[in-house]
Amino acid sequence: MTGLVAAVIVAAGRGERAGGGVPKQYREIAGEPMIRATLRAFLDHARIDLVQPVINRADEAIYRAAIAGLKNPSPPVQGGATRQASVRCGLEALASRKPELVLIHDAARPFLTSALIDRAIAAAKATGAAVPGIAVADTVKQIDGAAIVTETLDRSRLRIVQTPQAFRFDLIFRAHQRAAAVGLESFTDDAALVEWAGQRVSVFEGERGNVKVTTNDDFARAEMTHIAALADIRTGNGFDVHAFADGDHIMLGGVRIAHSRGVTGHSDADVALHALVDAILGALAEGDIGSHFPPSDPQWKGASSDRFLAFACERVRQRRGMIAHLDVTVVCEAPKISPHRDAMRKRIAEIAAISIDRVGLKATTSEKLGFTGRGEGIVAMATATVRLPWTGLQDTRHGR
Repeated sequence: MTGLVAAVIVAAGRGERAGGGVPKQYREIAGEPMIRATLRAFLDHARIDLVQPVINRADEAIYRAAIAGLKNPSPPVQGGATRQASVRCGLEALASRKPELVLIHDAARPFLTSALIDRAIAAAKATGAAVPGIAVADTVKQIDGAAIVTETLDRSRLRIVQTPQAFRFDLIFRAHQRAAAVGLESFTDDAALVEWAGQRVSVFEGERGNVKVTTNDDFARAEMTHIAALADIRTGNGFDVHAFADGDHIMLGGVRIAHSRGVTGHSDADVALHALVDAILGALAEGDIGSHFPPSDPQWKGASSDRFLAFACERVRQRRGMIAHLDVTVVCEAPKISPHRDAMRKRIAEIAAISIDRVGLKATTSEKLGFTGRGEGIVAMATATVRLPWTGLQDTRHGR
């Protein structure tokens, strides 16, 4: 065996019960598409070698937008008419890589932890087929067609099963192939399919927080829970200035604006994006744009500044945080900014993978005063509000 560990992320469903105008896996929780958070959990895990998304082809455009800036998963494959068929498509896409183990996870469970993935891998190695389960907290009764109780079940022997379900790859792949060969497509649970194929399945400890987000109520609860956990609220400021030079346009807020002058400076000299990058990095206490993208490095000469902003936003997400708000003020006598304001807000929101209502953009002049007033250059000031998981305060006084 190769020893590779793969993950199949099932995201081909339509999720209509959740509403929102898009399949539920693309709806945002705390400003981030749910599928992005799910994929990142596996992409960032040190023991996961391959991540195979399974999507509906009709969703390819919104999928690409949702994962922009992530460390690349494998190219997505088209799902099938059922969850079982979609999982089989994902397994088929992985077969040539011959992984030893595979974890199968629903995109609608974005809150799993690294520890849960570790337990899934360990359980699959030990038993070949394993699922996470949590104990049933309430009494469970079995009823008949007339709603009469026929039996009170022993809840100590019951478990609520979650994903990721973990298997030896050859075992689960053969089970899917066998079921497809005889026309069985009704399994909604990979463990049930493996049980049908004659394999015993073990249960390892799941997580109460590893909930499946399905309805609007689920989204509301998930949003409240997630934001409440991001109690470390940070604010960063950014400032950038560039001189006008020969040219016929400037880049501002990721938008090309025709102008009688160009600008000189780092990369494409987009002062709005540069100021935002410094504001975000400042909120994270992670230096400034120059420390990550030195102007002395020729690879950044003329580079599009959207790369820098995407990098800074991804640093927030790598720390399991969210961008709560971005605000920019541009100072110049010309060009006139107001005709481009909404396009700039839209582009910044796209790069940052946040909703446009989390982006503010204003413009003003310096009343003909100073270098901006003389038309010699352009200035941008930015503020970023970032929420990070609360880790507590450490008192470092007197060595404590």
